[in-house]
Amino acid sequence: MGRFAACAANFFTHPLDLLKVRQQTMKGTGNGLVHVVRGVFAERGMLGFYNGMSAAVLRQMTYSMARFATYEELKKRMSRSDGSLPFYRMAFAGIVAGAVGGICGTPADIVLVRLQNDGSLPLAQRRNYKHAIDGLVQITRDEGPRGLFKGAVPNVSRAMLMTGAQLCSYDAFKDLLLSTPYFTNGLALHFSASLLSGFVATTITSPFDVVKTRVMNAGPTSPYRSLMQAMVLIVREEGIRALYKGWTPSFVRMAPQTILTFIFLEQFRGLYWNNYARQNRVRFE
Repeated sequence: MGRFAACAANFFTHPLDLLKVRQQTMKGTGNGLVHVVRGVFAERGMLGFYNGMSAAVLRQMTYSMARFATYEELKKRMSRSDGSLPFYRMAFAGIVAGAVGGICGTPADIVLVRLQNDGSLPLAQRRNYKHAIDGLVQITRDEGPRGLFKGAVPNVSRAMLMTGAQLCSYDAFKDLLLSTPYFTNGLALHFSASLLSGFVATTITSPFDVVKTRVMNAGPTSPYRSLMQAMVLIVREEGIRALYKGWTPSFVRMAPQTILTFIFLEQFRGLYWNNYARQNRVRFE
C-alpha cells in the first residue's frame, strides 16, 4: 500500500521536486526559485514541470515499496510482547528500511535526476532519455551496469536518514499528539503528524540530498569520488549554505509529499481492513 500512496502523492508534488533538483545542480548565483520557475516554464510551458514523471513513478514503485514493506515488517518483529515499540527500535527499523529502499530505488533515482535536469543543459550535452526504461537502457549501454548505481552511497545514506526521520518521526508524533486531549485518530491527527515529520526529514537529509543530486547528475568525468569528498568540495567552493540549496522547494515538496503519502496510506489501510480484510477474515499478526 505504501508504494501506491507514494505514487498518488507524487503526482501532486513532482513539479516541486523538479525545481529542487534544478536548484541543487546550479552553481554560483542566479539560482533563486523564481529564476528556476521561469526557466522551466520557458522550456516547455506547464508540461516542463512534469519532466521525468515516468522515472518518478518507477522510483516510488521500487524505493517506497521496499522501505514501507521493510519498516512495517521490522516493527512487527521488534515489538514487545505487549505490542509497544521503543523509539530506538523504531528508529533502527526506519534506518534499515531506508537502506533497503535506497538500494532498490537508486537506478530509477538516477534516471529521474537526469530527466528532470536535462532541460537546463546545453543542447549538445542533453541525454534526451525518452522515458524511464529508455534511460535505464542508455545508462547501462553507455556507462555499464555500475552506472545504474552511481551515487548509491549518498543516495542510500539519504534514504536511511529520510526513512528513519520520516516514518519514525511520523509514528512518534502521532503517539505524542494522541497523548494530548486535542487529537483523536483521524484526518487532523494524520495531517499534523505528517507535517511535523516532513519538516524533520527535510532538515536532516538536505546535505545528503544535494550531494546525491550532484553525483547522479555528473557524467563520466565526475569530480566527486566519495560522499565526504563531495561534501568537502561543495563547502570549499560554495560555502556551507550550498549543502542546503533547494531547502525551500524541498520542504515545500516534502511537506505535501509526506502529508499526502501518509493520508493516502491511512485511507488505503482503512479501506483494506474495513472491506477486504474483514470480509475475508484476514488477521494482522
